[in-house]
Amino acid sequence: MSTEANKDLVRAYFTAFRDRDAAWWQRFIASDFVRHDPGLDFEVRGPDGVAQLGEVLHGAFSDIEMHIAEVIAEGDRVLARLRFTGRHTGKFEGTPATGNGVDIAVMDYFRVTNGQLVEHWALMDNLGMLRQIGAVEA
Repeated sequence: MSTEANKDLVRAYFTAFRDRDAAWWQRFIASDFVRHDPGLDFEVRGPDGVAQLGEVLHGAFSDIEMHIAEVIAEGDRVLARLRFTGRHTGKFEGTPATGNGVDIAVMDYFRVTNGQLVEHWALMDNLGMLRQIGAVEA
């Protein structure tokens, strides 16, 4: 695939995640996909792992949007810089819903093989998110 096609695939991932599009995940997330994310207390592997991550985030936040600022690709690697926004309407990491809005910076780095996402390194402003929902002092 071309670097432009890889960039389009990553952009589509964020739409599919927002929309909880399980059919998209089954088609474009490799069965051996792994997400490297120091902020999670569970492992994200394959389409089922992405679905589990979706359940956690969509269960805690409503009105989720991922505002992509920039996508850069070289070879089989794609980097996306974006903002994650939503409203804290469910329990998240032990913190009951507050109704607070969240707006955090995210950097996601992907590896693409044969038109599928096979690896993902995620860096989110988890501390900022916890501050915004009142889980830790600002």
